[in-house]
Amino acid sequence: MADRSLESVSLPLEVRARLAELELELSEGDITQKGYEKKRSKLIGAYLPQPPAANGAAAVRCRLQHSEGAARRMLRTANIGVCDIREAAARERAASTAGNRPLFYFRFGVDQALPQERRTPVTPSSSSRYHRRRSSGSRDERYRSDVHTEAVQAALAKHKERKMAVPMPSKRRSLVVQTSMDAYTPPDTSSGSEDEGSVQGDSQGTPTSSQGSINMEHWISQAIHGSTTSTTSSSSTQSGGSGAAHRLADVMAQTHIENHSAPPDVTTYTSEHSIQVERPQGSTARVAPKYGNAELMETGDGVPVSSRVSAKIQQLVNTLKRPKRPPLREFFVDDFEELLEVQQPDPNQPKPEGAQMLAMRGEQLGVVTNWPPSLEAALQRWGTISPKAPCLTTMDTNGKPLYILTYGKLWTRSMKVAYNILHKLGTKQEPMVRPGDRVTLVFPNNDPAAFMVAFYGCLLAEVVPVPIEVPLTRKDAGSQQIGFLLGSCGVTVALTSDACHKGLPKSPTGEIPQFKGWPKLLWFVTESKHLSKPPRDWFPHIKDANNDTAYIEYKTCKDGSVLGVTVTRIALLTHCQALTQACGYTEAETIVNVLDFKKDVGLWHGILTSVMNMMHVISIPYSLMKVNPLSWIQKVCQYKAKVACVKSRDMHWALVAHRDQRDINLSSLRMLIVADGANPWSISSCDAFLNVFQSKGLRQEVICPCASSPEALTVAIRRPTDDSNQPPGRGVLSMHGLTYGVIRVDSEEKLSVLTVQDVGLVMPGAIMCSVKPDGIPQLCKTDEIGELCVCAIATGTSYYGLSGMTKNTFEVFPMTSSGGPITEYPFIRTGLLGFIGPGGLVFVIGKMDGLMVVSGRRHNADDIVATALAVEPMKFVYRGRIAVFSVSVLHDERIVIVAEQRPDSTEEDSFQWMSRVLQAIDSIHQVGVYCLALVPANTLPKTPLGGIHLSETKQLFLEGSLHPCNVLMCPHTCVTNLPKPRQKQPEIGPASVMVGNLVSGKRIAQASGRDLGQIEDNDQARKFLFLSEVLQWRAQTTPDHVLYTLLNCRGTIANSLTCVQLHKRAEKIAVMLMERGHLQDGDHVALVYPPGIDLIAAFYGCLYAGCVPITVRPPHPQNIATTLPTVKMIVEVSRSACLMTTQLICKLLRSREAAAAVDVRTWPPVLDTDDLPKKRPAQIYKPSNPEMLAYLDFSVSTTGMLAGVKMSHAATSAFCRSIKLQCELYPSREVAICLDPYCGLGFVLWCLCSVYSGHQSILIPPSELETNPALWLLAVSQYKVRDTFCSYSVMELCTKGLGSQTESLKARGLDLSRVRTCVVVAEERPRIALTQSFSKLFKDLGLHPRAVSTSLGCRVNLAICLQPHRLGKLAEQGTSGPDPTTVYVDMRALRHDRVRLVERGSPHSLPLMESGKILPGVRIIIANPETKGPLGDSHLGEIWVHSTHNASGYFTIYGDESLQSDHFNSRLSFGDTQTIWARTGYLGFLRRTELTDANGERHDALYVVGALDEAMELRGMRYHPIDIETSVIRAHKSITECAVFTWTNLLVVVVELDGSEQEALDLVPLVTNVVLEEHYLIVGVVVVVDIGVIPINSRGEKQRMHLRDGFLADQLDPIYVAYNM
Repeated sequence: MADRSLESVSLPLEVRARLAELELELSEGDITQKGYEKKRSKLIGAYLPQPPAANGAAAVRCRLQHSEGAARRMLRTANIGVCDIREAAARERAASTAGNRPLFYFRFGVDQALPQERRTPVTPSSSSRYHRRRSSGSRDERYRSDVHTEAVQAALAKHKERKMAVPMPSKRRSLVVQTSMDAYTPPDTSSGSEDEGSVQGDSQGTPTSSQGSINMEHWISQAIHGSTTSTTSSSSTQSGGSGAAHRLADVMAQTHIENHSAPPDVTTYTSEHSIQVERPQGSTARVAPKYGNAELMETGDGVPVSSRVSAKIQQLVNTLKRPKRPPLREFFVDDFEELLEVQQPDPNQPKPEGAQMLAMRGEQLGVVTNWPPSLEAALQRWGTISPKAPCLTTMDTNGKPLYILTYGKLWTRSMKVAYNILHKLGTKQEPMVRPGDRVTLVFPNNDPAAFMVAFYGCLLAEVVPVPIEVPLTRKDAGSQQIGFLLGSCGVTVALTSDACHKGLPKSPTGEIPQFKGWPKLLWFVTESKHLSKPPRDWFPHIKDANNDTAYIEYKTCKDGSVLGVTVTRIALLTHCQALTQACGYTEAETIVNVLDFKKDVGLWHGILTSVMNMMHVISIPYSLMKVNPLSWIQKVCQYKAKVACVKSRDMHWALVAHRDQRDINLSSLRMLIVADGANPWSISSCDAFLNVFQSKGLRQEVICPCASSPEALTVAIRRPTDDSNQPPGRGVLSMHGLTYGVIRVDSEEKLSVLTVQDVGLVMPGAIMCSVKPDGIPQLCKTDEIGELCVCAIATGTSYYGLSGMTKNTFEVFPMTSSGGPITEYPFIRTGLLGFIGPGGLVFVIGKMDGLMVVSGRRHNADDIVATALAVEPMKFVYRGRIAVFSVSVLHDERIVIVAEQRPDSTEEDSFQWMSRVLQAIDSIHQVGVYCLALVPANTLPKTPLGGIHLSETKQLFLEGSLHPCNVLMCPHTCVTNLPKPRQKQPEIGPASVMVGNLVSGKRIAQASGRDLGQIEDNDQARKFLFLSEVLQWRAQTTPDHVLYTLLNCRGTIANSLTCVQLHKRAEKIAVMLMERGHLQDGDHVALVYPPGIDLIAAFYGCLYAGCVPITVRPPHPQNIATTLPTVKMIVEVSRSACLMTTQLICKLLRSREAAAAVDVRTWPPVLDTDDLPKKRPAQIYKPSNPEMLAYLDFSVSTTGMLAGVKMSHAATSAFCRSIKLQCELYPSREVAICLDPYCGLGFVLWCLCSVYSGHQSILIPPSELETNPALWLLAVSQYKVRDTFCSYSVMELCTKGLGSQTESLKARGLDLSRVRTCVVVAEERPRIALTQSFSKLFKDLGLHPRAVSTSLGCRVNLAICLQPHRLGKLAEQGTSGPDPTTVYVDMRALRHDRVRLVERGSPHSLPLMESGKILPGVRIIIANPETKGPLGDSHLGEIWVHSTHNASGYFTIYGDESLQSDHFNSRLSFGDTQTIWARTGYLGFLRRTELTDANGERHDALYVVGALDEAMELRGMRYHPIDIETSVIRAHKSITECAVFTWTNLLVVVVELDGSEQEALDLVPLVTNVVLEEHYLIVGVVVVVDIGVIPINSRGEKQRMHLRDGFLADQLDPIYVAYNM
């Protein structure tokens, strides 16, 4: 505005000179735009007239303008005293001289203030400079409105004060796309609303000159610069840059940190899983080992925090602490206690207050005597009377006339086509096409003449044309849906042109392939030279228009499906008559058509009505518009055309390009039809176009917006008038009101307004009303928005072949408030939302298809697009390449915006733009955007005319194949209907619990295995108290019985041990310990051996010498740096006096690599057992007391705690006996073991059980499976083993590695039919999906589905359950344990610590498999972990265990007694308070099953849900990571693994991506969606990493806490980190 008034102000010369200097500085780039604006406004501020106060309001106030007569009419009806209109006009003139927008307004009716505004013509002299700036094309005028832009600026300025802190996502450098600008071609900058194209490849396309952008953009940059930059703590890597900024940010963020020497990193982050080292920590106090230089700072609970990631998360936390929308009260029950909030209607929301509207009747359709009885009759008339009259002129891409089709040629050629269709396809007896059949018309957009001939040929032959777009490839977006339409219409013939036929994709044989989803078609070329001449006596049958179908127009719905709208011959004719009357068409007028002539306004005016009136159509192809956007204006001048049919896009392009033109004269135009005038944002194109071209002879009253829909054809059109004094109607409506469907004239202080222009009056011969968009079609009130409905002859009649949908759309009977229909004739829903304003003017504010209902409020996609584009658009995204749609997440619609990003915009810029868009939409529409995604230029699916294919884009988004380059999710701000957080109830006293359980008939949850005392067995080993004695006894009684066989990776025996060999070897080791190691009895010895025989011999050697062995996994030779520190730690924590190992590992421990990783000087003495002494010990040590320590068992829990437990001799023997009884082990049995032998049950099975029970153990080291995945199963088959034990990692390796090889394994003779039990040794919830897929996969190789089961162990008790199934004969003899049972529990109940069984497949069901049969001598109870009271059957609680083989305590150097007594010596707070229990740390429940075991007792099944340490407390509920992870892994095919953890109440999801890095950002919305839908949780941070980053311990368990530390210390090298807002 300042620009406009500058000319009228006389500026002193020196100021002008300084201004010129500034301009120069700006153009040379010596000054930023911001600086330029600042200095310039300083210079000229004093000289500008101060605008009156009304000016600001002018921008945002409601204007509905009419002729003075209309205004007076209204005044009379409203009888309110108002100033005289003449007075107002004078005032307006005065205002206009002040460079200000004129305004005067008056009131009428209840509350519809209708301020009126008229635009004074802007003379070229006074505003040439203004034009230059205004029209430079840096904005797409289609969606542009100064008012709106100013509103957006103001909204953003408000936000600036609030300093919105949005943490920027982190991206790996390889993911920051570096585009060379030369190689880049700009994409179509077409509109997102429908089928719009772009200006391309020409100098006029989007200028980049500095003066090209409007001041508004700089306002915005001033308004928000620094709003986010100051708060993002780390900048992302700049594209193409060296990343110096990135480094600098990190340095700045961490200046206070010195680089300490790195503590041991205990998890391997390597691609080879072979040896993922466990993460040690002091068993009770956490010795937190950290990644790299992670000794930065720690939070209170010892969480290491690297300031970089943490600062971002902290920023996110701070952002989220801001108050949300007001809390909501009422709930609806989602079939459970967990209640989703229901949006309460806002008590202050505007409600319609007007009277019920009246249906509006259009003028009479006047019958003119010479109107033809049908369109074919018109063609015949003109073709015979004026055969030389031009009908259609087509243009080439240079804008030269290519071809003129005369009426004579059109008539003769159409006849020829008609004859050939009917008589030359098929045979005489069996013609392929008969009258009434459907044929499709496939013609390119640059050949209207061929299309016209074919279309009229069909009409003459009485067949029904179905025009469609040319399919370019077999997989065009939406082409498949077109195929369904053709199939349902029964189309078998496609008419096409020669050129088009040549251009279609062909198979090698020259056939046109069948397109995806299309019926088989015969392609028929309609060029005259290919057709035979009709005989002289043949003549088409020309009838009067009737109710037969004339043509079918396709329509694409919101969901992408394509429907065919049928138009009858009488409707076709009546429509042409109505258009002729409304537009005042006369014979031989010239009309320029830029629109698609195959459908909609282009077809109705340019092909049909033109022929009825013998008009001359100049057709401008889309390809010419792309090269020369001014072509249509040039043709209007050249042909002195009276009418032009365009879209607002075409007007905008003309504005972009008009500077180069001198001799434009548009005075011949009497009507400029704006086909998308119903889009409320077209008003800005119309205004801007008028502004620029008024000086070139364009009159204001010429611009005629129209509204149309495929169903109702032309709905309304503004009539061309000769009265230039009658301004068009417009209204400035409150957007807030519109979201409630209410028309409110906007008050002054509101920012959010929608300016709409009228689309003229109802069509002649039609009746229009508006009805409520949903529910019964009830008439709206006068101030209410509804769907416009039309009753007329000139409309479509049905959706072809879809009677149900037809009824809902084409046969609507609007009801009055009293419940009666308003007429007996049916109305047709137009799909347009709007209202009928004063004077019968029709206003459209959007489409039903673009409607998104969020929390009960209606938002229009186009309005959201306009707001997004008002935010500094041109720099970062392509105008018009933007899509807005909604997706349904958690029972509500959520808004998603997808835009194409310019290749030259940096990450930082795009992210800034995204956060501003969010702020703007939040301010103006009061609605949150759920997801904003930017994709690389030219990658969104296009419609045939270059617009964005919305439904296809939505589909890609939902299936995760959109491949965005930037994503911002805002679930925290959008999702307001989460269930209430759970309030913990005050604890109930013990007595009440007991009584409650009794009353409800629930029993206290407890169970036990068989009683050891009552089992009669001939167990010889029982008479010995110590395992060392059992070995000596076996060496004497069965010296040559083989106890152990070790296999190598080829499956051959690498080594074996008989009883006597083991005994002798152990003796020698004992001597070595005493003589070379000088150890006393009771000293601790670390055994660092690979899985094998040496380890077993060393263990018994220690027992013979009276030492306490500790088994330790050796360091990995390829990965010493990360694995050796763990070894060192266990050796130190266990206080080992000496370390025994093989010669090879001995060298490794002293190598240079080892010295780099740890301090090798502090190792205890290392003994190499490859070189043993020859002598026997004087005596073998015998412990004085069975309660003495036998060995220490060290292991890392999944939460990253290194815990060593003490196993006494008594517990060890009891343990072996319990396993022997449960698994029925005796010397003649063979058992295959594929486990790591370092801790827990794996160690006991590998080293101890064979000695106790005498069975032969076939040992298969799991690391050998890396090279030969079939090793374990081949061994099981070869040795005809009946019982085998493995870990989940082994099972997973077999499932993944052998999935495709079952046939070849079968051929190699692999047979698993003898396997009775295959037990997975684990310390976690059974992985039901894995065991099931394993069973299913190897079923063909004879594996019995019931053979696979699981066990449960933990630190306090190494095996609580072990389920051996008995199959075959034994089962009949009754020794069997029952089947493992699977139950389905309600996942939402579990979050409340309740167990509710549901049917399989019910929503929110979670399958759980029992953890195996409880071992003999074990008792279990379920207790409340907080109150330590016993729980009933239906509750989830901690599993407590009492057994003779419980460990006797933690071995710890810190002596934390409280933890020890709590874990190993707990008592119940009421009930049985005497028994001493050990707490397992696992949550689970017991369930009595209907099954009985061998002795007829009912079997109690134990179900483990998860570890207490790992359970996450979120929103007051307990979540188990594995459940969330399972959902996430299902979300996308590229997610191979997932781990979740919490940090400061934020849920962090880490996913491993198996795919290209470009897919990384696809995962963010999918992960967020699935966690919301299934778990009612909002994900705070999504981290996408490479495969193998999530650390796994030897048991195949995820080490989530370790991952968390790595994430916070910024050491995961993630591909992408998204911070959800």
